[in-house]
Amino acid sequence: MNPTSASPSAGKAPLRVLMLEDDELLRDHVLVPQLQRFGFEVVAAGNASVLERYMQPRWPDILILDVGLPDADGFDLTRELRSKMGDVGIVMLTGRNGMADRVRGLTEGADAYLTKPVDVDLLGATLYSLARRLRALPPAQAGRWRLDADGWCLLEPAGNAVALTKTEGKLLTRLLETPNHPVSRAELIEMLTDNVYDFDTHRLDSLIHRLRKKVQRVVGAPLPLNAVHGEGYVFVLL
Repeated sequence: MNPTSASPSAGKAPLRVLMLEDDELLRDHVLVPQLQRFGFEVVAAGNASVLERYMQPRWPDILILDVGLPDADGFDLTRELRSKMGDVGIVMLTGRNGMADRVRGLTEGADAYLTKPVDVDLLGATLYSLARRLRALPPAQAGRWRLDADGWCLLEPAGNAVALTKTEGKLLTRLLETPNHPVSRAELIEMLTDNVYDFDTHRLDSLIHRLRKKVQRVVGAPLPLNAVHGEGYVFVLL
């Protein structure tokens, strides 16, 4: 990856990163300068005591967090931050590479779990990916059903994601273009196939049935996609 290539914040204010890492050599001489070259605005410290200062008023967009900080447990800190700041990005960076630690970190609320020694290009790519998610939607759309920036995930109001097939993504993209307004079956079918005459109309109903079941299974919430008798389907956003 070329660190001088377009940054995730091209055309916008630089993404703000707060790094908590107690290895001074790694932090100040490797990670910080490299991330600055990627276009991120980085502040770094060796302990968690700085959090109060930098969280007021809501400073970082992304937090890079070592698990083994001298004054805090990274797992507990992640859980606490996630409960208070649901929209902050959290990347755990640690020497603990066991599967149980990895699962715990992601379960506590981290968006990514990377182990040391970390490839700086991988760290930069992880932040780019996270930045696309963080900046994909204006704040007014938070707390609503929506697609991610690339259309490959459906996000429910709490932010949990459901991975979509290409066909499911196309279907939901069209329905979410005009929420609360029915889209005709004919229009949906035309969008899904190049030959509407050979398309079995029951396939549309089966597709939506499977999608509803998947969403319920993955996020435990019903998909607000309803049939409108004699018209088609409507995605209901309150």
